[in-house]
Amino acid sequence: MKETSHKVPPRKTEDHGGIMLMLLIFILAGAFSAIAKEMGCVDNVVNMTLSILPGNFILVGMFIAACVVSLSIGTSCGTIAALTPIAVGIATSTSASLPMVTAVVVGGSLFGDNLSFISDTTIMATKTQGCAMSDKFKANIIIALPAAILTLITYLFLGLGIESQTNPEIGNLLNITPYLIVFILALAGMNVIWVLIMGILSASLIGIYEGTLTIDTIWSSAQDGVLGMHDLIIVTIIAAVIIDQLRKRGAIDWLIMNMGRLISSRRGAELSIAGAVVAVDMLTANNTIAILAVGPVARSIAFRYGIEAKRSASILDTMSCFAQGIIPWGAQLLIAAGLAAINPLEIIPYLFYPFILGFITLVNIILYKKEIRLPFRKAQQ
Repeated sequence: MKETSHKVPPRKTEDHGGIMLMLLIFILAGAFSAIAKEMGCVDNVVNMTLSILPGNFILVGMFIAACVVSLSIGTSCGTIAALTPIAVGIATSTSASLPMVTAVVVGGSLFGDNLSFISDTTIMATKTQGCAMSDKFKANIIIALPAAILTLITYLFLGLGIESQTNPEIGNLLNITPYLIVFILALAGMNVIWVLIMGILSASLIGIYEGTLTIDTIWSSAQDGVLGMHDLIIVTIIAAVIIDQLRKRGAIDWLIMNMGRLISSRRGAELSIAGAVVAVDMLTANNTIAILAVGPVARSIAFRYGIEAKRSASILDTMSCFAQGIIPWGAQLLIAAGLAAINPLEIIPYLFYPFILGFITLVNIILYKKEIRLPFRKAQQ
């Protein structure tokens, strides 16, 4: 029997618990990032990465450093704020182009923003699609890693003629332990709340042991980190309320049914999810909010066309990071351009990673062959 054209799967109309959980994760992630930075984690990760590579590999070193830091702290904006001053110093003391070095930092920051277990986009994508973070990571790394490798090769050739006068020391390896704990525990599948709590505890204890932190500085750093998430938390609450009202009034179901008229295959469904999140991101200039807005629609489309939750989450996160990384009115480019004192448009020609990431994602969608037979489809045959 022919499948019904506009079937919408049953789902809850309210998910206040899920929103509250996301807000708690944002709070813990902000506190962890701030405490880890205060105890010297960021500086040690950067110095360790740059010290391994020779001077004429400085672009490669900066890209790897941005990837590692963003993967560890889960925020592209935080990575850009931490590394752009270093990039400016490198460009000043070498023959490297300032827009290019700045673009290297932006591209690397998006790598971690897309993959990190404590990234707000990862949290939002997995919660809206209902999948485990470890599963989404495995689906995502297949796309992000080749993009990062191609970007590294590009920066390798572009940076061969650059000589650096910087000579960073490796520093204290104990200081990178909190990042390793967070990454390993999250990859092992531990609940993200406990992962972040373990990260906060380990960073605090190591900081106290080394004398870089006290109870007062831990508390003040945690407060600063939470306050740094203030805008995201407020916007998330407002967006959640708006989306909930739209859902109650049938707008989401109406959109799903009308999009369904334009979709005739799994490939078309995945392309529609990708296109929707890119469009919303360019309108809102916020990849987290774009995922939150498109997430319910993407989940319904994924259910209907047999798309695994981890794959729809991966598409949402990847394409939102692609869009966020190339718009000059986005926070990432504005922060980078402001710190480097250049025009955001000057950075865009050197943003190889987001463009390659978007291209590989589209190729992956077009060539992906796996099909799943759904129970409701089987029953209707």
